[in-house]
Amino acid sequence: MSERLVPTPAGVARTTTTDPTGRACGTLVVGHGAGGLRWTDDVTAVRDAAVAAGWRVVLVDQPWRVAGKRVGPGPAVLDPAWLAVLGTVRREGLLVVGGRSAGARVACRTAASVGAAAVLALSFPLHPPSHPERTRAAELAAPAAVGIPVHVVQGRTDPFGTPVEVRAVLPSPGSLTEVPGPHSLERSAAEVAAAVGSWLARLVETACPAAE
Repeated sequence: MSERLVPTPAGVARTTTTDPTGRACGTLVVGHGAGGLRWTDDVTAVRDAAVAAGWRVVLVDQPWRVAGKRVGPGPAVLDPAWLAVLGTVRREGLLVVGGRSAGARVACRTAASVGAAAVLALSFPLHPPSHPERTRAAELAAPAAVGIPVHVVQGRTDPFGTPVEVRAVLPSPGSLTEVPGPHSLERSAAEVAAAVGSWLARLVETACPAAE
């Protein structure tokens, strides 16, 4: 595991990279949510499962979190910082971008710009709690508009959008896994990691054939 500080238009970001044993099948870059100063258990479980499956995983701390702030800014700040970091990431194999909550929104908005093969959205915040009219369906649909599949892992009782709500607006190519829990998926970390591992395996069936 290695850390690197990366200058961006919003300040210094940080990447934490974990490499698999041997050559990587692909590169998974993951961003965090809008609050908190630590990586949640569901994200670290996904990282560990992906690395064990042969993926290079890069966790990205946005500049506001590196600076110790507790609440993140909006897209006008987040997206340019994310793009600056992605420009420095060493890629191996397929590039999958993703994130948790607000980080998933960033990944969806910028997937086409970074040449991603797919997007992973953990707890996609489809709308603010109790305000379904303030939908972010357009962000979720943006990758599909250019043929990039999105896989969503959503808690069954998520107040930011239930699996039923998300599935109703998730265009093809796209898929969804429903797991127990609300917006926080830490208690379902094992289920989240298993779902993501299966999805990643399907992505690389042809790119990483089993050794004979």
